[in-house]
Amino acid sequence: MSLLRRKKQSELADRHDLYQRSVQDTETEVDFILQTWNELRDRPAEILREDFCGTAKTACEWVLRDPSHYAIGIDLDEEVMAWGEQNNIAQLSAEEQHRIELIQANVLDDLAETADIVLAMNFSYFLFRTRDELREYFATVHDGLAADGIFFLDAYGGYDAPRDLEESRECDGFTYIWEQAQFNPIDSSMTCHIHFEFDDKSRLDQAFSYHWRLWTLPELKEILLESGFRQVDIYWEGTDEETGEGDGIYSPSEVGEADPGWVCYIVAQR
Repeated sequence: MSLLRRKKQSELADRHDLYQRSVQDTETEVDFILQTWNELRDRPAEILREDFCGTAKTACEWVLRDPSHYAIGIDLDEEVMAWGEQNNIAQLSAEEQHRIELIQANVLDDLAETADIVLAMNFSYFLFRTRDELREYFATVHDGLAADGIFFLDAYGGYDAPRDLEESRECDGFTYIWEQAQFNPIDSSMTCHIHFEFDDKSRLDQAFSYHWRLWTLPELKEILLESGFRQVDIYWEGTDEETGEGDGIYSPSEVGEADPGWVCYIVAQR
């Protein structure tokens, strides 16, 4: 009998790879950004800044789209940025790599170069738990944008959002599990985890954990306007008439559906 133990799938798994495959859809995200920019502006966007960039997958997608595109990725986590360098940026051509820069820094720091577009996706800015903290971040973004620059964010909510719950989704070779572990209705703070489960029943528990505030759309719009943005629009997803599910088309809306769970884009114009 062999004394060697076969490793479980969870021991062989790469949490950053699993996250990209289960959470991120950078092609669709950049499609939305480009379409919205072209609808609102008469000139091409060139410089994109991805705040809380993590593995910089969206920044890579941006430079792939056009030889005039440049990207800056900002994050504090050295480990995740190194992973992105080795696994995402390394896949680009030498010329494409020349058009992307990763900076280990706080998103509240002033950067010398202004951007046409700034992104804060995957609810990353929810880590700012007070209005003052969030206003400071939004004001920093405002000051770091070109005169006609646009700030793109996403947000989520619905009547299932402020609850303790766990939901799963099947992916290619693994199961993605989202857990809202704790919610405090007094200050809207919450703790969430991402777990991954594999075919051999092994699990990668708390692969990612988040301690943040569940912000509402009225709060976010108000704070963005207080931070200097002149116009803030909510882009809500339409509904497929046949299935009753989201159709993947987001447009500026004044009224949204009272769904158990929704995700939308916020577009703030400088």
